[in-house]
Amino acid sequence: MDAAYARYAERIADLPPVSEGCAEEIAENLVWVTEFDGEIVGGIVLMKQNEFMKLANVAVHPTHAGKGLGRELIAHAEAQARKLGYSEMRLNTHVKMPENIEFYTRLGWNEVSRIQNTVSMQKRIS
Repeated sequence: MDAAYARYAERIADLPPVSEGCAEEIAENLVWVTEFDGEIVGGIVLMKQNEFMKLANVAVHPTHAGKGLGRELIAHAEAQARKLGYSEMRLNTHVKMPENIEFYTRLGWNEVSRIQNTVSMQKRIS
């Protein structure tokens, strides 16, 4: 996760330590990883909410970026949310991650708000 977010560290002064609290996040939520040659190279974290499934984190190691793993992980997240009866997903990203906002938009996500540095997005999945 740290490697996936390292490229943002210079442009985002308030980027929190992204791997902090990972053990708790994994224990309390739905988590899937993707491996290559026995190494974890990507993962997603989903948080069940009352009315929607939150895509809390998507991370792909930079050496595997551009291979479609992020797209596959998000498609898996959407399929799992549907399987659990959700018809909507939401996520938050940072305003200084425009490539992420564009990526999610290409995948059918819609921006619903910008509050300070947080961009909130949602997608109907039913």
